[in-house]
Amino acid sequence: MTQRANRLIHEKSPYLLQHAHNPVNWFSWGEEAFQIAIQVEKPVFLSIGYSTCH
Repeated sequence: MTQRANRLIHEKSPYLLQHAHNPVNWFSWGEEAFQIAIQVEKPVFLSIGYSTCH
């Protein structure tokens, strides 16, 4: 099964690119995320970008 990439596939950040194939409608930080949250009357869930190696 092939996973489709979300909009994070266009980002330069290695952290954001790690999540480019998650089945989540992620947005990077910016006005677009807030405008859509206002339109659909939903809160913004903010990830601080924590990542670790095992």
